[in-house]
Amino acid sequence: MKMTTYARIAGTGSGLPDKILTNKDLEQFVETSDEWITSRTGIRQRHVVVEGETTCDLAERASIAAMQAAGVTAADLDMIVVGTTTPDLIFPSTACLLQHRLGANGCAAFDVNAACSGFIYALSVGNAYIRSGVAKTVLVVGAETLTRMLDWSDRNTCVLFGDGAGAVVLKADTETGILSTHLHADGGKKELLYNPVGVSVGFKPEEKNAGVRVLMTGNEVFKHAVKALDSLVDETLAANGLDKADLDWLIPHQANLRIIEATAKRLQMPMDRVIVTVHKHGNTSAGSVPLALDEAIRSGKVQRGQLLLLEAFGGGFTWGSALLRY
Repeated sequence: MKMTTYARIAGTGSGLPDKILTNKDLEQFVETSDEWITSRTGIRQRHVVVEGETTCDLAERASIAAMQAAGVTAADLDMIVVGTTTPDLIFPSTACLLQHRLGANGCAAFDVNAACSGFIYALSVGNAYIRSGVAKTVLVVGAETLTRMLDWSDRNTCVLFGDGAGAVVLKADTETGILSTHLHADGGKKELLYNPVGVSVGFKPEEKNAGVRVLMTGNEVFKHAVKALDSLVDETLAANGLDKADLDWLIPHQANLRIIEATAKRLQMPMDRVIVTVHKHGNTSAGSVPLALDEAIRSGKVQRGQLLLLEAFGGGFTWGSALLRY
């Protein structure tokens, strides 16, 4: 009888800029307050890149830590998939730049752009290649420098985001690993959360802050996110014949504490079974879930054999989940 091959998370890592921007710091140049930001989002601080620091820099730090934890070298990698919406360059991909820095030249390397769901999308690609037997070891990264595209005079968006990267090494395993991934998108909701410029659409230098702004209808995004994640939880559990009581940990996208609490309530999970890092990282988009996962594992909260639900929602709209036995 043929053994089932799973993609097991063998190691995790994080990469955060050294510079920290607190809510008190923001009060100095944005018309806002620590109380206003904290009460509405749960965010107290975020890490921010400095001049010359790039998405690939953060991805490299996270990748090296994950590879060390997994006990693999660059020569072991069959594929590198980077989830990002803020690449260093239009091309080559950040994955290609990262591959060269790691010394893994020759393996497949590409980026996936699904905004805040980027890591879940990238994880599903790595999982599929391992499940199919095409790859045995895959490096999956979620990395962003979203503060590069913020309008720092827009208090509705600039207080939300931070920079960071998280990485995991997936290895083929016959015992345990990713049980399923579930991906969705709705391009019809583009106007609710997007960046208005691009190569084909063009840049309009005469516009204020052209190209460096996130446009968001916050209350609508909140409603759609909660509804989409609710149905995603049901879909994921049903696909695996499991009940919400079977879950050990929820590791959600860290966008807003209220969205996290709403999802936990739907799962009837106490908040002490939910990994929360939004207070110190802000919304790091594709970096969010792997950063939270790495912290959960390195802190000793998450133990081998436990059942984890990872989920995210982002611009596009995109949303997705991964259920895995760690």
